[in-house]
Amino acid sequence: MTKVVSAKDIDIVCDVINEGKVVAFPTETVYGVGVKFGSREALDRLMEAKNRDYSKAITLMVAYKEDIEKYAYVSDWAWKLISAFMPGMITLIFKKREGVDPIMTNGKETIGIRIPDNDYVLALLRNVGPMLVTSANLSNHPNTTSTKEVLDQLDGRIDLIVDGKTTDSIASTVVDVSGDEIKILREGKITKEDIEEVLK
Repeated sequence: MTKVVSAKDIDIVCDVINEGKVVAFPTETVYGVGVKFGSREALDRLMEAKNRDYSKAITLMVAYKEDIEKYAYVSDWAWKLISAFMPGMITLIFKKREGVDPIMTNGKETIGIRIPDNDYVLALLRNVGPMLVTSANLSNHPNTTSTKEVLDQLDGRIDLIVDGKTTDSIASTVVDVSGDEIKILREGKITKEDIEEVLK
């Protein structure tokens, strides 16, 4: 049985995350589910909870722009996107730094990073540090935007849900900036035109 707690109980939420357990919470896109970055056991729990294929990596959420270069190589034009859209509804995929354990990226040489534009999630990240976060749903099932929808899919599979609702129902725009040219892998509220305007 998955426990549901109020957003006011942030200390409880942080304790559960620090224990390596799996927690779902509302973001400014869809409901997210995540674990503390750096623990193989926690990542395994997250993958198992979602029934997610290990060929797919999980996005790293950080609280501060300057944290990004700890984990990724950032080009000048990638910095333009960071400056324009982070915090916000965008995930950028970078070439990862050698010091990042490939286990944390499911063997990939790239790492997706996002800074959420959500005060509550940023407070979590400032308390517990970076987290691996993905959408709070079973793989190949619809995204979730409320506590009830998360419970319908993940009850008993994750440890905790922060009660609430998301402020939107659209997942973040995903842009690959790991190569010589950008590739938009998924378009959300931030459009191709928005991105091109910044890179002019």
